[in-house]
Amino acid sequence: MSPAKSHIMIVEDEPRLAAVLGDYLNNAGYTHYWVANGDDAIPAFHSEHPDLVLLDLTLPGRNGIEICRELRLQHTVPIIMITARVDEMDRLLGLEVGADDYVCKPFSPREVVARVKAVLRRNHPISNNFKEHPIKIDEAKHQASIHGHTLDLTSVEFRLLGILHRSQGRVFSRDQVLDHLYNDNRVVADRTIDSHVKNLRRKLVEAGGDENWIKSIYGVGYRMEL
Repeated sequence: MSPAKSHIMIVEDEPRLAAVLGDYLNNAGYTHYWVANGDDAIPAFHSEHPDLVLLDLTLPGRNGIEICRELRLQHTVPIIMITARVDEMDRLLGLEVGADDYVCKPFSPREVVARVKAVLRRNHPISNNFKEHPIKIDEAKHQASIHGHTLDLTSVEFRLLGILHRSQGRVFSRDQVLDHLYNDNRVVADRTIDSHVKNLRRKLVEAGGDENWIKSIYGVGYRMEL
């Protein structure tokens, strides 16, 4: 979906911050609508029909978690949470109720616009005729390749690539990665996951890929963006 056709709803109780975000979104070609109170978010959503919601966690009236949870009951609209609360439980809770991504205050408005573009691109992908996708995954053969170059992956690395590749743009906590990689309730340290990610990045580069395809989200986990 092109930026000119994308309408963003900003749910943020700080007027100056909302105004700055609005200006940057406008300059990037988006339209936007601002809501300052959590109680007004759901009615505004139904009247504005936004393509994406920038949703602050802490609001007067209903908080962002409640709003996100209600939207997810009936809608698949992308939601990016905005929060100044950096403890991991709140951030993971946001993912569990359906947030697509996070930005933490203080942040660069340019970063927010970049996240908006990435999430919209993932939810409204460009036609496959535009360019060939660099990564191919063959689940039946348990093989993956980049531009035709086969990746020499362990079974865990193959599953890790599949998890991140299928949900590009989504942030996975280390615990969520563990749940997908191991189904036998074994105890695995966070450093083990970090090691798998490091090895996968290295093998992507060796096959002609980019180590930045897998991004580390500080205090949360990992996401993949091609």
